[in-house]
Parts: sequence; C-alpha cells; structure tokens
Amino acid sequence: MALVLTFFALHWYLSVLMQTFFLHRYAAHQIFTMNKFWEKFFYVLTFIAQGSSFLSPRAYGIMHRLHHAYADTEKDPHSPDYSDNLFDMMWKTKSYYNDIVHNRDSIEARFKKGVPYWAFLEKLGDRWTVRIAWGVLYSLIYIYAYLYLDMHWAFFLLLPIHFLMGPVHGAIINWFAHKYGYTNFQVNDTAKNLLPFDFLMMGESYHNNHHKFGGRANFGGFRWHEFDPCYPLLLLFNALGIIRLKKNNDLKYM
Repeated sequence: MALVLTFFALHWYLSVLMQTFFLHRYAAHQIFTMNKFWEKFFYVLTFIAQGSSFLSPRAYGIMHRLHHAYADTEKDPHSPDYSDNLFDMMWKTKSYYNDIVHNRDSIEARFKKGVPYWAFLEKLGDRWTVRIAWGVLYSLIYIYAYLYLDMHWAFFLLLPIHFLMGPVHGAIINWFAHKYGYTNFQVNDTAKNLLPFDFLMMGESYHNNHHKFGGRANFGGFRWHEFDPCYPLLLLFNALGIIRLKKNNDLKYM
C-alpha cells in the first residue's frame, strides 16, 4: 500500500508542478524566461511527469491565453457558464486542444506569439502507442503491489486518475475554481480561489488572484493563509540562473 500511495502522490504532484511551472507560468504567461537547454530539459520532465496524459506546452499556452482573453464567454475554451456539465466542458476543451495540436485552428497569431515548441517531443508525447505504454507502466506497478505487497484490490480504482492526470488537474481548476471558493478581487469573470491553503494544486487554486494579476509570479500571498508552493521554487531557480523572472507588471496576458 505504501508503494502505491507514494507513487500516486509523486505522480500527482510532479504532474501538477510541471503544469503550473512550465505549461502555465512559462508557456502561457511567460512570467519568466529560460534558455533553450533548460526549455528542452523541462519539456522532457513534463513528458515524464504527465506520461499518458502529456499536454502539449504549445497548445496549452495558446488555449490558456484564449481563456484569459475571453473568460466566461462563448470564445472561452473551457467555461462552466457555457457548458452543460463538467464532462461537456472537458470535451469542448479536448476539441480546442486537438485543433491546435493538429494545426486545424483559426486562432489569431497574437495568441501564438512566443509559445515554446519542440516538434519531436510534442509528436512523441501525443502518440497513442506512447500514451498506452505509459498506462501499461502504471498498471504494472499496481499489479506488482497487488501480487507481492498485499495491496487491496480497491487501489486499482486510482489507475484512471493516473491515465488522465493532466485533464484531471485541468478540470479541477477550470470547472470547480469557477464555481466554488472565495474572491479577493472583482474580475470580469467567475474565477475564484478554490482552496484557502493550496496543498493540492501547487498554487493553481488561487484562480481569482491569478485572473486579477495574470503576470504575477506569486499566485498567492494576498491573505495570510495563501501560500503558493511553486513560488519559492521560482525564486530558487531564478537565484540559480535556471530561469530569469521578469519584473511583475501584474497585467493579464493581453
């Protein structure tokens, strides 16, 4: 049981970390810069962390910029206000995402400016054979624990979360953080701070803060209990020269 829970926690937190650090704060908002070596390093780390649910940094960045520009309107790729339910919203998000990945979109060039793109890894991570291989690897770990470590069969119910880790993280914020929580600021959409202390989503839960100050590196910090776990990591990477934080202009992407 300990092996499975440790593996689940590692997969959960490493996946959400790469989503908030690399896909969100770097690819979408360009809150910091990095050289090409580190960009490819974090591409690979994102591929490993997300595995079967690898999300294209390029597509994520473009789609998230659309979300900020058109939040809670018909042009928003994922708005609860324009979806019948959570699954309907995620299906619409999937359609937007696939159109961008396969260059079938008609999105304005301004939303695509400066997004990172490594064609080889993006195509590799999007292959169904690769996604299935990751899923087999996750399953083998659970099978081993079941056969040799006396794991209860109910833990197999965690496997679907492993398979869809990236979309699960997206659904938590894009649906629940637009319906539940508290607000620090008045914004032109329904973004809320989902958790008072974000132990689950590495700062992503402070969605209202982020929609107010889209260029701010620290998503929390407006109330005593708001701690953004990714922010100290940004400061460390900046001090080590891995990234270079931009001066906060506290503006949305546009």
